[in-house]
Amino acid sequence: MRVAVSACLLGAPVRYDGGAKPCPEVLELAEKVEVVRVCPETASGLPVPRPPAEQRDGRVFLSDGRDVTAEFARGADLSLAAVRRSPVSLAVLKAKSPSCGVGLVYDGTYTGRLVAGQGVFAERLAREGICVVTEDIVRECKPSVEHPVAIVLGSGLGHLGSLVRPVRRIDYRDIDGFPVTARPVPGHSFEATVGTIDDVPVVVYPGRIHLYQGYSAAEVTALVRHAHHLGCRDIVFACATGAVPGNAGVGLGILTDQINLTGRNPLAEWDGLRDVESPFVDMNDAFSPYLRSIARGVADDLGIHVEEGVYAGVLGPCFETPAEVAALRALGVSYVGMSTVCEVVMARALGMHALGLTLAANESGAPAVSHESVLAEAERHAEDFERLVRGVLRLL
Repeated sequence: MRVAVSACLLGAPVRYDGGAKPCPEVLELAEKVEVVRVCPETASGLPVPRPPAEQRDGRVFLSDGRDVTAEFARGADLSLAAVRRSPVSLAVLKAKSPSCGVGLVYDGTYTGRLVAGQGVFAERLAREGICVVTEDIVRECKPSVEHPVAIVLGSGLGHLGSLVRPVRRIDYRDIDGFPVTARPVPGHSFEATVGTIDDVPVVVYPGRIHLYQGYSAAEVTALVRHAHHLGCRDIVFACATGAVPGNAGVGLGILTDQINLTGRNPLAEWDGLRDVESPFVDMNDAFSPYLRSIARGVADDLGIHVEEGVYAGVLGPCFETPAEVAALRALGVSYVGMSTVCEVVMARALGMHALGLTLAANESGAPAVSHESVLAEAERHAEDFERLVRGVLRLL
């Protein structure tokens, strides 16, 4: 996987004050990928050191009043040309910079105040379709003992739990909010394992309950709240789905967005809603662009065929009619399943970074589909699914 990284985050003394801003988490990521170093400001020919620069009214000014908009544009164009010569799928840039800021930049008053905006170079990368994040995202997504990665597994995918080197096990009946009388459907089990996979701290939940079993949206998201309580900031949702013909094929997929067609929302049913900052949760980037880019890069590096697409969650338990499949296709849906959407809503409300992985075990609407055939297809893809998840954990 090839990643563009701001040179100052790697320790190069290229900042306006002649210093660097090395980030340990970015340095660790850089050891595992192929790096394209970028620094638009030095590429433009601006000297080091120099007065600090900030954006104001769509232009860039040094603190001494000089307008350096043209220099910043030239540096961004030269850096973009370097990225095009060595194509990347991800860029990790210095936060808040007038060149590299993502979402927030300094406001031009040189007081440290931030406003919504994009750095000149970051904006160009985004227009190229490259996922652009700051070191803050890399830091937040870094697993540790205090912040393990949660992995919730769906039908036929629970074998991943056997890879965990266990520290302790947790019966689902001991999880607050999980119904104590619940029984797993075939292909699921109800015992979480806390431990490590390849030395990466994880909490693996090898099964889930579903709305179609009569449980509430608050109950089906109990595992997400439990993971958050354990300190998890990253959560991987794995699910079995049907592939909508014409939009996706049978096999592994990365979820890019979702449509909640269940008619249920866990935030409307959860007693803990009052503890959330706001019930009006932003569902843009429901699935973390950073984690999706990591998964895509791992799949490409390992030669695993993985498609990407939008997931629609339905109530179930029946499979889709031909008319429903046609409607889903018209909506731009690639995958349809009976879980996950409520879990993702809860994860977003709790500020977690979600990655959605699916095994499309059948064509949606195809005849002779059964739960048993879904489990059989999951077994056929088990090795690639395992390699994909382990590769993602390694890069995090």
